[in-house]
Amino acid sequence: MRLPEVLYRLYGKVLQKDIPAEKLPGHIGMVVDGNRRWAKLAGAPTAHGHQAGADNIVEFLGWCKELDIRTVTLYMLSTDNMSRSSDELDALMGIIANMLDRLAEQRDLCIQPMGAYDELPGSLSDKLHALGESSKDAAGLHVNIAIGYGGRREIVDAVKELLLDADASGQTLTDVARDLEIEDISRFLYTRGQPDPDLVIRTSGEQRLSGFLTWQSAYSEFYFCEALWPDFRKVDFLRALRDFTDRQRRFGS
Repeated sequence: MRLPEVLYRLYGKVLQKDIPAEKLPGHIGMVVDGNRRWAKLAGAPTAHGHQAGADNIVEFLGWCKELDIRTVTLYMLSTDNMSRSSDELDALMGIIANMLDRLAEQRDLCIQPMGAYDELPGSLSDKLHALGESSKDAAGLHVNIAIGYGGRREIVDAVKELLLDADASGQTLTDVARDLEIEDISRFLYTRGQPDPDLVIRTSGEQRLSGFLTWQSAYSEFYFCEALWPDFRKVDFLRALRDFTDRQRRFGS
């Protein structure tokens, strides 16, 4: 083992001791950004960056389980990303499918897909649906997989479902408008029934959400990390958690 790796392990243990377990976030949103830049800097094909990013997702979920984090939402592919070249998307879809197979082997994970299924290849959409069904009763870490996801699209889908539900129950548009509350939208989101994210982390140095959990992140804490996603290490994660536990959350007050 190289000396830097030994030092990072020791540093990670010190960091973890400084983090009060009772203050850890229950739900973490993770924007896994920087795969393409990582590949470019390495002089490697873009697909290598996506594969390295997928490998790191598996590692990251392991860290979350070690720390007893209850819910994680992974922002893997946005609706805007669907406009990339067909060659890149085809390779990426294959990498995602392989990663899902790896996650399926972890019987303690509850996997919940979220996003626009109609924009994904049928084979990947079917795999996501099957994994969601087969793992829905798992008692361990709950993992929301956001693929083909857009925060505005989620809100539009929630409003559509709310209106259809109201129509089925015999309500008029006037009834809906008069009685509409914030909770009425929340109960039709992709994350319905789940707590909103306490902490949202984005890698690669970008300081924006890019439509990630637009509704749910209203009172989330944000942490932006310079590391590209494939280079995001456990010590980077622990730094984010230490920063979070040091904050005084006010929830808009």
